[in-house]
Amino acid sequence: MLETQRLASTIVAAVHGGRALTAAFSMTWPHHASLTTQQRAAITDLSYGTLRFGAQLDAILKQLLLKPLSDDMLRWLLQVALYQLIYTRAAPHAIVDHAVRCAASLGAPQAAGLVNGVLRNFLRRRKPLLDAAYRTDAGRYSHPQWWIDKLRSQYPDEAAQVLESGNLHPPFTLRVNRRRITPENYLRLLAENAIDAIAANNGAVTLARALSVDRVPGFSTGMVSVQDAAAQFAAPLLDAQPGMHVLDACAAPGGKTTHLLEIADLDLTAIDSNAQRLDRVSQNLRRLGLKAILLAADASTPETWWDGKPYQRILADLPCSASGVVRRHPDIKWLRRASDIPQFALQQKRILDSLWQMLASGGKLLYTTCSIFQEENSLQVADFLAHHNDATLLPLPGMKSFDGSREGLLLPNNEHDGFFYALLQKI
Repeated sequence: MLETQRLASTIVAAVHGGRALTAAFSMTWPHHASLTTQQRAAITDLSYGTLRFGAQLDAILKQLLLKPLSDDMLRWLLQVALYQLIYTRAAPHAIVDHAVRCAASLGAPQAAGLVNGVLRNFLRRRKPLLDAAYRTDAGRYSHPQWWIDKLRSQYPDEAAQVLESGNLHPPFTLRVNRRRITPENYLRLLAENAIDAIAANNGAVTLARALSVDRVPGFSTGMVSVQDAAAQFAAPLLDAQPGMHVLDACAAPGGKTTHLLEIADLDLTAIDSNAQRLDRVSQNLRRLGLKAILLAADASTPETWWDGKPYQRILADLPCSASGVVRRHPDIKWLRRASDIPQFALQQKRILDSLWQMLASGGKLLYTTCSIFQEENSLQVADFLAHHNDATLLPLPGMKSFDGSREGLLLPNNEHDGFFYALLQKI
């Protein structure tokens, strides 16, 4: 447990230093090749959990400290230990003992005594400390205050539910490749393998608990793909017909690219500005036995790569704050700043204007983000329509199949992540 706490604290520190969680893991594992699979899983769980409930843990820590800590590593270690004490079944005495030993290894004067006193004080006063933390926004919702304020302003009736949803474990949902098997038959296959699952909206299948993909029946042979239920709306909404000339902009890692090709045989080009991420698209295409043209290209500068032939359909899954998928990526809470949102909106506007030039007359463009902030969604589309007389907004058939959805918006809940869709047609 000592090594687990220490490495989880280091990973949490890296995130708060500006590094994405996946990058922090990639940076850590090569230097600790002797870790077992079980140890890696424990470190991963601790890192995710501490980041998910970081604001609540900080609210508790403030009650336990006489003054703010000057040593950030000590702060992250205490957060990791508090997370263990509150949310895991590990023995409290073992958690405290290992945290004290870990603190001593940091070399900070009196660090071990401080950690011992703070954690034992928490164990003595657990309920009143948790109750007091819960009475604060940070302690109740465990999101940055600017994020809480924005959601309250934009979704006064749903803000609490959305914030609480952001701290849940995400559902593990599969997209069934109907070229290979029907959702009904795939559910039977899961039952034969003693895997509990239910049919979800839009033909998706949700497992009762997450599995590694090597244990998912039919994954390696292209029978299914891992994709959130809300994301599975994209391909059907675009309405791409066989033989059409289609562009998937910002395509990596390829979930929507491959879904489009599962539905229809298309002349499809998938682009992404990140060549390494484009490799993920290639891997998914090979696994599913599908073909597309892949280009490492910037959607905002078509003059550098576009051949001038208009596309009949364009999927614009644009860079965003990812505020709708924060439960999958809890580091987003701490990597994003309120000032980032206008910057994302400007980037989206620039890309959207560029993509519109490449759309054929009568063609359709599906604008989508995994954000729930209005600046990146409804306000972005309203601004686009105000500046493009040749654009019209089309209805979204099937979007009402999720409870709580409004036109184009899916707020996160137990069944799916947060997403936004707008279908535009060039007149």
